[in-house]
Amino acid sequence: DKDMRVMRELAFYIYLMLVSLAFISCKRDGKGLLTPASSGRPYEILVVADDSYWLDSDSTLFGVLDENVPALPQSERFFHISRIRPESYNRSMRLFRNIIIVDVDKHKYTQSKFNYLRDAFSSPQMILTIQSPDRTSYVDYVTKNGDAIIDFFTKAETDREIASLKKKHNKVISERIKRIFDCDIWMFAEMNSYKEGNNFFWASTYLNDLNFVMYTYPYSDTSTFTKTYFIHKRDSVMKINIPGSESGMYMETADSNFVQTRNISVNGTCAFEVRGLWEMKNDAMGGPFVSHVQIDKKKQRVVVVEGFVYDPAHLKRDKIRKLSAALCTLRLPSVEKI
Repeated sequence: DKDMRVMRELAFYIYLMLVSLAFISCKRDGKGLLTPASSGRPYEILVVADDSYWLDSDSTLFGVLDENVPALPQSERFFHISRIRPESYNRSMRLFRNIIIVDVDKHKYTQSKFNYLRDAFSSPQMILTIQSPDRTSYVDYVTKNGDAIIDFFTKAETDREIASLKKKHNKVISERIKRIFDCDIWMFAEMNSYKEGNNFFWASTYLNDLNFVMYTYPYSDTSTFTKTYFIHKRDSVMKINIPGSESGMYMETADSNFVQTRNISVNGTCAFEVRGLWEMKNDAMGGPFVSHVQIDKKKQRVVVVEGFVYDPAHLKRDKIRKLSAALCTLRLPSVEKI
């Protein structure tokens, strides 16, 4: 009858609504089915700021973003920077993958702080808002937290690279690393050349531009985590395992004064990060490297993973960044997989 027909129609509309909600909320590779892909290149940042906070002599934020990436043979900036005024921050601009918004308003804020949104208008996307009550507070806050801003977007891009590696990585390398070191790591599929040594493994691409090295040695004491000790150990390992084309040629660390070290956290584990330049003894070859040094407590050993680049005809920043992200996928025997 009429009442039953109304009830059936109502149930059908409720069903359609539930299906629609499920469709909208469903995630595919970290984004909703209706969420647009973000625009912009990796490490490109869109800054939304008034002229008064970007064009004058106190443009602190530009100074932070315009720094050089450390330990590269050529000068290369951390980010590609674009800037628009707030009135131009429209629907298309909101699709950018990395956005910084400068919001200075004494009526809205009593102190300076950061606020961030993930995948708000597109995916992948990170939006960082710098909130301050006045110019003085803004300048002081950005000056003190410049490294935090760089690390925030660097981590975002690193996480995106890791997500890509999770979907597609070199299974041969993972299997060999498991067999030799009882560890796991995700490296790039195009690395199809391999060499094994005594507690040593080296993988590279056909062009030798991207290179991955892993080796271990017994843990003795905390002096392991010093620049001097690391360079000495690295050079001794590379001399044996990465010789040049002729006798007397082998890889070594270039100018030690150029080497930079710092403590970092990788998957909740403390690691010693080393960045610098390598060169081939008695040859003209060279390039940048980045290493992660960790203690495997389960086996009382030091584990070193390193990426190095040889690409004399091109800039090196993007390739060393890819390798640096890949190193973060290392899983020791006592660490759970991603």
